[in-house]
Amino acid sequence: MNRMSQNTILEIEKLEVVYHNVSTGIQGVSLEVKKDQIVALLGNNGAGKTTTLRAVSGFLGMDNAKVSNGLIRFAGENIQNKPPHAVSQRGIVMVPEQDKIFESLTVEENLMVSVMNKGAEGKTEKLYDLIFDYFPVLAKLKNRVGGYLSGGERQMLSLATALLCSPRLLLVDELSLGLAPIIINELMGLIKIIRDELQITVLLVEQNAQAALEIADFCYVMENGRIVFSGDPAKLLGNKEIQEYYLGQGERETTKSYRDVKRDVKQYRRTQRLYG
Repeated sequence: MNRMSQNTILEIEKLEVVYHNVSTGIQGVSLEVKKDQIVALLGNNGAGKTTTLRAVSGFLGMDNAKVSNGLIRFAGENIQNKPPHAVSQRGIVMVPEQDKIFESLTVEENLMVSVMNKGAEGKTEKLYDLIFDYFPVLAKLKNRVGGYLSGGERQMLSLATALLCSPRLLLVDELSLGLAPIIINELMGLIKIIRDELQITVLLVEQNAQAALEIADFCYVMENGRIVFSGDPAKLLGNKEIQEYYLGQGERETTKSYRDVKRDVKQYRRTQRLYG
């Protein structure tokens, strides 16, 4: 990857992550996120998407893993293998796939924890005036214990607590997981509104490629720990292999990989040129 451009806020270059000093989780991953973009990182379960986010956010150590090679630069500063608190202090906030909220605390208490952790005065007013404007359902549920929230309500609460940390870069892991389509559409719409109105850059990890492509400015596709495709949404939507393998359009065997599909499509095109 070339030297980071002026409006690039996050750059990952030839990243390699190793678990337990033995197993390679991702290898040779390079990508960039420009300021105020929504960038989607797509791929099936186990592709290495969450590992990439955890490498950026500093949470790899909790999995007995580390960045063994490559660079992660945020606003021009190398941050690979820095601890989570050091990463968050720089303005990177992660909404994880699991353990998003404190289930024994109420909605309001979950939000107040973010205020207290930030240690800034005047955040209570922001809590009610800003967060409840974006997530009005949370205002109605502010006294409900987190463990009794629905999946969509938990996602809203996790996004709200992340916003209270004043992120420059928001890392969102599997926003749509386990949710109904109508809730997915609502949450994706909120991500776009947040980016537009608060100028927060977003790196969004998703298995639901169709939902992510509707709001993303740029996309990367991962498989088996590597980037196999990149481009803007129009480029991905116009790619037959991507359509067949990730967007569920056309017939495919579930045991095939993206590379298998790509090979088959190329063979089909060669046949068409010869005999079509």
